[in-house]
Formats: sequence, structure tokens, C-alpha cells
Amino acid sequence: MPWSDPLTEAERQFTICNACRYCEGHCAVFPAMELRRTFSKGDLGYLANLCHDCRACYHHCQYAPPHEFAVNLPRVLSQLRTDTYIECAWPRAFAQAFRENGVVTAMAVVFALVLFIMAAMFFVDGAVLYAAHTGEGAFYQVISHEVMVWTFGAAFGYALFAMAMGYLRFRRITGDRGGGLPSAARAGHDAARLTYLHGGGTGCTYPGEAPTPWRRWFHHMTAYGFLLCFAATSVATVYHYVFGWIAPYGWTSWPVILGTLGGIGLIVGPAGLLALHHQAMAAARKEPDDGPEDPDRMALDTGFAALLIATSATGLALLLLRETAAMGMLLVVHLGIVMALFVTLPYGKFVHGLYRFAALKRHAREQAAAQAPGMREE
Repeated sequence: MPWSDPLTEAERQFTICNACRYCEGHCAVFPAMELRRTFSKGDLGYLANLCHDCRACYHHCQYAPPHEFAVNLPRVLSQLRTDTYIECAWPRAFAQAFRENGVVTAMAVVFALVLFIMAAMFFVDGAVLYAAHTGEGAFYQVISHEVMVWTFGAAFGYALFAMAMGYLRFRRITGDRGGGLPSAARAGHDAARLTYLHGGGTGCTYPGEAPTPWRRWFHHMTAYGFLLCFAATSVATVYHYVFGWIAPYGWTSWPVILGTLGGIGLIVGPAGLLALHHQAMAAARKEPDDGPEDPDRMALDTGFAALLIATSATGLALLLLRETAAMGMLLVVHLGIVMALFVTLPYGKFVHGLYRFAALKRHAREQAAAQAPGMREE
């Protein structure tokens, strides 16, 4: 069950772990923990976001439940991560969206879809909306390029600003003093490779005790799928404004190739993560309520993954049917879901990537300082 005071509980468990140190080779959390004898609120927030939730420490711990010490770091750190998301949210009025993420995401999708469909019905002639359009500028015969740019540019700009404010709050709350280019480069390397999502061995002990590489692979497909889709949009922007080439583009063009590969990754990756999460929750329901699974995280993970799948599925359907009469409504539905994705980015699971990068950067700086010549052993 959730702890009423996760900060106190995490400090208690870390004190036990610091005395034991059996798991020090599992991930970055334990070397970072061992540099501390006491743990401030900022330290605990930093360590919670440094945790990749591989759960090897839980399965290998001799003090895990039902032992009286009840050491369960994956669960208490998961609760702390959600608390840091809430504390760092900008503006603060939207912070509780992390607690009710499933409801918020569903409402955003419904509202955006209704808004876009009603706008299309009101402003776009039916003969245009339900007609087949081909050739250069086909999409813009349904919705003008200017409307797309200003509407989605504003939404994405807001999301970027809100996430930047959250990132700065996270650094301030955790007491991060920054770090130079070497620390950022090391953090980027560890984030890109998911270095710490293997439990110090052959794989992640999720959803069960047996280590597997599936969770790491599905994370890679999700992350790189997102980056490929972003690259596709960026290349299309260059095509439009630099070369004057107007969408839709041919099947062998870079925007289509990158977008197709990214869309496939954003379906397979999130779907795989949802399947693993379902297995973990099913296993948790069969056991006493002292396992590593945090049930409060279910909506946070599910909402974001489902939104990524919906965005990619409608985007690929639009690509396949773009020369048919279905293109107009598919475009409206796809843009509505993309809008919902943009406005919920700062208040969903996406922010964990930002805070984890900040934690990895701080870890890289601390470890470099600890290994420097003349560093006194404690």
C-alpha cells in the first residue's frame, strides 16, 4: 500500500541499503546513494528520478517483504517520482493532472476531437471535406497551412515552455548545481542506450523475476520512434520553407520514410510496454499488497502510451488513405489527437525523460568528482 510519508520511508530504506550494499552494481542509484550518509528531500527526489525501475534490487534483496525491514525501493521511489512530477508542474494549477492522468488524457482527446470535428463541419464545405484530393497541397485544401502552423505551433510552444519550467524547478528542488559538457554528454549516452535498464545483468526483471530485454527494447522503439517522427516533421518543414516543396510528399521522400518508421515504432513500442505493464499488474493482483508494482502509476503510464498509439495509428492511416475520400476526416481526427498529445505532454509520463536526464547528468558529475585523484574515501 502507498506510504503516507514516502520521503521518510525512502530515507529509512536507503539507510538500510547503505549498510548492506549488496545491490551496488545494479544501477546508478546505489553508487549515488553511497556518496551520502543522510538524505535531504532534494537528494531523495534526485535518486527517485535516477531509478529506472528495473526492479532487480527488489528481487535480489534479502530484506524485501515479507522481511520485517520491508525494503521495497522500486515502489517507494515510484511514489516519490510522481510526487516530484506534481511539485515541478507548471503552472501549479495543473499539477493534479498527474494524479488523474487517465481522466485528463481522455478528456483532452474527447475535447480536441469534438472541437476539430465541429470546426471542420462548420468551416469546411462538405464537398471539400469528403472529396478525394491529390497532388501538391492536397492536405491544405481541407485545412489551410496557416491554420495548422499557428494552431499547432502555439500548442507545441506552450508544451515546450511548460516542460522547460518544470525542468528548472526540478533542478532547483533537487539542489542540482548543473554540470559541464562532459556530464551532459555522459548523461546523453546513458539515456540513449538505457544503460541502467538492465539490472546490472542480462535484462530488466519486469514484469516478473526472470530478467528479459523486452522492456528495454520497447522503450527504445518508443523513444526512437518519437525522434523519427520529430525528424520527419523537421525535414518536411525544411522542404516547405527552404525548397518550396509542398506536402504531401512521395513514398520515397525522407518525411514519409522517417514518419513511417517512427509511426511503426510508436505503435509497437508503447503496445509492448502496455502488455508488460498488464502482466505486472495481473501478477500483483495475485500476491499480497507488498510487491514492487505501484498501482497509482497505472493511469500515468497507460494514458501516455495509448495516446502515442492513437497518434501513430491515425497518422499511418492518413498516409495510406491520403488519396481517397476518407482523407479529410482522417486528417481532422489525426490533428485532434495530435493536439491532445501536445497539450498533455507537460502533465504526463513524457516529463520523466527530462527529469531522468537531469538526474543522469548530476550522477555523471558526482561520479567524476568521486573518482578524481585525491578524493578522500569516506
